Amino acid sequence: MQIKRLLKIQEASAHSFFLWGPRQTGKSTYLRNRFPEALFIDLLDSQEFRQLTENPGLLRQRIRSNPAQLVILDEIQKVPALLDEVQRLIVEQKMRFGLCGSSARKVRRGHANLLGGRALRYEMFGLVSAELGSEFDLNRMLNRGHLPVHYFSEEFPALQRAYVGDYLKEEIAAEGLVRNLPSFSQFLDLAAMSDCELVSYSSFARDVGVAVNTVKEYFQILIDTLLCRYVPAYSKNSKRRTILAPKFYFDNVGVVNSLCKRTNIVEKTEVFGKAFENFICHELHAHSSYSQAGYDISFWRLTTGVEVDFILGDMHTAIECKASSKIHGDHLKNIRQLYQDYPKIKRRIVVSLESNSRTTDDNIEIMPVHHFLNALWAGELSE
Repeated sequence: MQIKRLLKIQEASAHSFFLWGPRQTGKSTYLRNRFPEALFIDLLDSQEFRQLTENPGLLRQRIRSNPAQLVILDEIQKVPALLDEVQRLIVEQKMRFGLCGSSARKVRRGHANLLGGRALRYEMFGLVSAELGSEFDLNRMLNRGHLPVHYFSEEFPALQRAYVGDYLKEEIAAEGLVRNLPSFSQFLDLAAMSDCELVSYSSFARDVGVAVNTVKEYFQILIDTLLCRYVPAYSKNSKRRTILAPKFYFDNVGVVNSLCKRTNIVEKTEVFGKAFENFICHELHAHSSYSQAGYDISFWRLTTGVEVDFILGDMHTAIECKASSKIHGDHLKNIRQLYQDYPKIKRRIVVSLESNSRTTDDNIEIMPVHHFLNALWAGELSE
């Protein structure tokens, strides 16, 4: 099924760009559709990879033989040395490049040229609710994840397993990112069970049987290969002691399900609630990026354990995720405590499974998830 993606890379722009995104989010398809006249060089092609690895200068010859207004190098992290040649072509010949990849790690770790600010940066996410329209189904999203091929295929469990296997084989083992693949694989399983939780490096190190520094490196690999992200703690001007450690979210709840061997997530279970929170995290980050609003996303937690899931901007909007069809006083305790510390906060929202929107006497907005998503993509929450 053809889905119109919300990412907007300007065709008329004179700037080169990087496009990063997890594997199978649809980056290559998007670029081919968006820029059909571009010279497209796929570094997953074994011949292209071999020739350009051995002699990056061949890129200039390829372009001379196939002149185009835009040159797209897909999977640029495979041959980071090409970036020196790209910069020379940008500076000397005013050429425009699109540089696409699923991992900045090899580029960054190899101290490769990131073009010194000469290229814009974009990110592609998996499918979001606003792209799916009438095809959006919450239960399907929480079970299958948001990669296009997984979301629409009935064979999603096998596809999810293959995705994780290919990640370990191609992103981790083939690129030599870790020395001990079994330990990293065990760590990955434990990390999936800790999705949406605070990061405790020492606990992971103890459970996996490796050093704390090794665990920190493992987490950084997940971040650099775009499989996961941190959400930082908000602690500005707090009246009480807050937690400073970040929370950790997998980019795709379908990967979490596969690693945790979850076959069917249903409402009124703890795993449904965590998957629901993961999904809202995905939608918020995608909206912040695609809308170019660029607002910060954090969370707030006291040392007593009181926590609010997401804070947008500098305490502009607070969001709690409650996968319940009936929101009551206990669901509102944390967001009410937040107001005691930050009475100037503009909006407090509880995203829920209730049928209708309502507002409590103290101005907490209870929103059904579909109403929340409509408001988010209409730009009503980040104003």
